Amino acid sequence: MSLTAPLHGVVPPVCTPLDERGEVDTASLTRLVGHLVDGGVHGLFALGSTSEVAYLTDAQRATALETVVAAADGRVPVLAGVIDTTTARVAEHARTAARLGADALVATAPFYTRTHAKEIAGHFRRLRAEAGLPLFAYDIPVAVHSKLSPALVRELAEDGTLAGLKDSSGDEGGLRRLVVELGGREGRAEGPAPHFSVLTGSELTVDAALLAGADGVVPGIGNVDPAAYVRLYEAARAGDWALAAHEQERLVRLFAMVDAGPEPDMGRSSSALGAFKAALYLLGVIENGATALPQVPLSAESVALVAQRLRGAGLTPVR
Repeated sequence: MSLTAPLHGVVPPVCTPLDERGEVDTASLTRLVGHLVDGGVHGLFALGSTSEVAYLTDAQRATALETVVAAADGRVPVLAGVIDTTTARVAEHARTAARLGADALVATAPFYTRTHAKEIAGHFRRLRAEAGLPLFAYDIPVAVHSKLSPALVRELAEDGTLAGLKDSSGDEGGLRRLVVELGGREGRAEGPAPHFSVLTGSELTVDAALLAGADGVVPGIGNVDPAAYVRLYEAARAGDWALAAHEQERLVRLFAMVDAGPEPDMGRSSSALGAFKAALYLLGVIENGATALPQVPLSAESVALVAQRLRGAGLTPVR
């Protein structure tokens, strides 16, 4: 489908269900897409961090994206992560994504070696020119060791290189400064980049980000309860900030499932992604809660903690 400009609303980064062999479980992924679309989401972000993109082979990436595009069936736009270390490698992923029917691309700055702002700008401009699809920047300095400055984002928004930004920097003040740099909360329509979307990846402060002028959210735990994020977004659009805060607080409590895995036993990625997948398994959406190697699987005790969080949020496990 055609990408709405600017993109807005709830755009979950779609988990990638895996089977016992570690291959993409396309049947479970199709059900997950249905779960998200039925929850009212406004778009889907395939092959993001929550999708375990860094752990997937190129063939697995293609299988996952092809499945999401087919399952979405034009009902919502599909953004494809094309995350990799260098411009050449990202461009190759971008060509594949375009061939498989993605509506837009999401890319980080190059990483492994540190890059200068001019190199980052050249990277994004090359991708936009080669792929011919709308391009979103993914600002995640914890992973790529580069922070996209508001000035650079504005420059790339004004020249049409970028259609938007997913901010996973954790810098709430920086997000607010970016919105101001792009015209301010009330002045976006007459601002320098009226067709530019700012999406927060900080799923625990969505109400504050929307109040500051963000256009939407890319919430990992939105895989588990997409309808709640849609209610939060719609309350914010209606100016009902009390209801938005109420939904946000419920989601904060649900999000505590990410700590189900004991910190001495596993990394935080293993715990968080394992919790999301365990929740989807318990809700009957996917068939297996497996995460990709070398992540550590959750124990039965940790899965029981995830089930507690689900019940505490009013979600009923069926397993």
